[in-house]
Amino acid sequence: MKPKGTDVKRFILDLLETLILSVILFLVINAVSARVRVDGFSMRPTLEDGEFILVNRLAYKLGVPKRGEIIVFRSPVTPDEDLIKRIIGLPGDEVVIREGRVYINGDVLEEPYIAASPIYSGTWQVVDGYLFVLGDNRNDSSDSHSWGLVPLPNVVGRSILIYWPFAEWGILNHNIITAVVP
Repeated sequence: MKPKGTDVKRFILDLLETLILSVILFLVINAVSARVRVDGFSMRPTLEDGEFILVNRLAYKLGVPKRGEIIVFRSPVTPDEDLIKRIIGLPGDEVVIREGRVYINGDVLEEPYIAASPIYSGTWQVVDGYLFVLGDNRNDSSDSHSWGLVPLPNVVGRSILIYWPFAEWGILNHNIITAVVP
C-alpha cells in the first residue's frame, strides 16, 4: 500500500502537467490562427454580421496573397480595428472600376458573389507591398475604393471557415475569381 502523500503528490504533478500543456496548446493555437467576428454588412452575401470566422495567421508567411482570397487586416485608417475584405488587386495590377464593372489590367473581373455592381468609379495602381481590397457588398463597404491600398504588413491572415453560427459552418471559397475574362 502506497502512502497517501504519494497519491496527492502524483495528483498535483498531473494537474500541473495538464495546466502547462493547456497553456502551450493555447499559445500555439493563437500563434497560427485567429478567431474574428464579422461586424457589419460589407461582405454580404458571403459573410453575414455576427458570424465568426477562423483565420490562418501563417498563410502569407508561407505563401503569397491571391486574388479572390478573403483576408483579415488592420485598417490603414484605424489601426486598432481589424477589417475583412476580398483581395481584388495584387502588386503591379491596375484596378479600374467603371460602369458597374471591375477591370484588372484591362480584363473584366467576373464576380458572381457580389451583392450588387458598384455605383462608383475610379482607377488605382497597386504598388509593390500593397493590396487592393473590396467588400462583396460593393456599395455598403468602406474599402480600398474609399481609403486606398492595404500594406502587406497589415494583413493578419487568410480567412478559412465560418464556425459560428453552427448552422452556417463551412469552408470559405477563395478560388472564385482567380481568372479574369479577356
